[in-house]
Amino acid sequence: MKIVKVQDYEEISKKAASYIAAQVQLKPSCILGLATGSTPYGTYQELIRYHREEDLSFQKVRTVNLDEYYGLPATHEQSYSHFMRENLFRYIDILPENTHIPDGLATDPNAFGREYDELIVSLGGIDMQLLGIGSNGHIAFNEPDNCFVAQTRLVDLNHNTIEDNARFFESAEEVPRQAISMGMKSILGAKRILILASGKGKADAVKGMLEGSVDPMLPASILQLHQNVTLIADLAALSQTTESVLR
Repeated sequence: MKIVKVQDYEEISKKAASYIAAQVQLKPSCILGLATGSTPYGTYQELIRYHREEDLSFQKVRTVNLDEYYGLPATHEQSYSHFMRENLFRYIDILPENTHIPDGLATDPNAFGREYDELIVSLGGIDMQLLGIGSNGHIAFNEPDNCFVAQTRLVDLNHNTIEDNARFFESAEEVPRQAISMGMKSILGAKRILILASGKGKADAVKGMLEGSVDPMLPASILQLHQNVTLIADLAALSQTTESVLR
């Protein structure tokens, strides 16, 4: 795993956006796997700047998002559909029909998951997958468990995840308890993975991902098995990692 050590969140965002912009320039019709939440927000703001100021076009790009809260319509202000629309898609020239986000109202979420995996295969797989890492080591909504799950499916959210995401809602009670999440097969099938980590609250998970064994109780550790992963992390997120690992 390549480790890019930066000073702060702002530098993470600029560095990550430069990697994604380079991917789009290299292959204008690329498939981007996208994430949501506070970590990629700055990256998306930088990509909007690339589009406006440097004429980076997303017109041929196709995207697949990692996950969506189950039970929230796409119009809900805390849905990930709404997040992507309001923080990236509406400000760039990507075609709406080229964006794909799990359906939080799917009547049969596991059948939907199978169709979503088939969609990713039909697109030719993901060229670059953007990930964040949860404080408990989750990627997408693949939570700590006794095994890794390959397929996109309905998942129950871990208590830590609910608490972490409560800041986006009026209270923890309003956070959905389930989500549709891309599974490990599609994530690991990406040709290149970019994972971002910011803040002291991610330090233990980052250390475990880099230094521990591959363990489904720390889902991000599975990235050790991928041949092309770049971690962009700030000093706080790397504060628990052994210095020799960072050299």
